[in-house]
Amino acid sequence: MLTRRHFVLSTTALFSTPIPQAALAAPTSDRSKWSAWDAQVTPANYDPSTSNPWGFHPRFLPQLVQANDGLTPGDIHVDAVARYIYHIRNDGTAMRYGVAIAKGNLYEPGTYLIRRKTQWPTWTPTPAMIEREPSIYGPVADGVDGGPTNPLGSRALYLFVGNRDTYLRIHGTPSPQSIGGRASSGCVRMVMAHINGLYDQVSTGSTAFLYPPEDRVTAQS
Repeated sequence: MLTRRHFVLSTTALFSTPIPQAALAAPTSDRSKWSAWDAQVTPANYDPSTSNPWGFHPRFLPQLVQANDGLTPGDIHVDAVARYIYHIRNDGTAMRYGVAIAKGNLYEPGTYLIRRKTQWPTWTPTPAMIEREPSIYGPVADGVDGGPTNPLGSRALYLFVGNRDTYLRIHGTPSPQSIGGRASSGCVRMVMAHINGLYDQVSTGSTAFLYPPEDRVTAQS
């Protein structure tokens, strides 16, 4: 069966007039469904500190903890070894959540700026992802609509270096069983109900610090 992508590529070769980019059907997120989707990914009688229908270790549930001295309120810190993300609060505390990080060498430690945040985002795999795993990402090369099965889940924080989008995200995941592990192609994953709670507390312009994982930590003499 000929796909829309095949048709667009073929007609581009046959005709001298370029096809406008707007002619491609970009992925969309139906705003009218956002509330229903939020309810769908939130456990019944949800209590952030105790609800765990996903069955992972209880240490990955949201917990209020004491922050280290000197940390800037509003910033985010990702402990890639323990698989925690911390959001620093004004009163010297931090909200801690469990995460999954990227597999292999795809995790990229560094200091990033959160320049954008989106509810129920759309998602398009990068060319590098398609080249690396064509059987997985090739079929969705044109993008995926927003919704509960979208790889970015219910919320996404977009990480930049200066004005450059790194294509790294802190985002919800439709695979909550991955929390505590290494599963993604570069991003930091959270349970959708958890990132829904974090999302409204994070301001664009905040800094996200992603620390090295266990295979890049060296012993200090």
